[in-house]
Amino acid sequence: MVHVAVTLRTNGNIAFQCAFHVVWCPKYRRRVLGGRIEQRLKQLIAEVIEEKGAWLVDVDVMPDHVSLMVEVNPQYGIHRLVKAIKAAPPGRCARSSRT
Repeated sequence: MVHVAVTLRTNGNIAFQCAFHVVWCPKYRRRVLGGRIEQRLKQLIAEVIEEKGAWLVDVDVMPDHVSLMVEVNPQYGIHRLVKAIKAAPPGRCARSSRT
């Protein structure tokens, strides 16, 4: 087990230390995440997290699941970040694979 240091962060109103471990898998846990897909997925996840103002602590893409350690402002909410991450890559991956 890897221990990751979580940072105490502040915004205008509060100080917070909110880190979440998020895991999701492809349908039927098929082993489809590897090679170029893995690299592109890591890049897209990092882009979305940066766009939403969160902080990526760690990302692991395995053939059958994705594991993230991410810090999120509690006023934004982890549910919004996960929704944005899961909604963004399919369209962006499809566009990038056509070129």
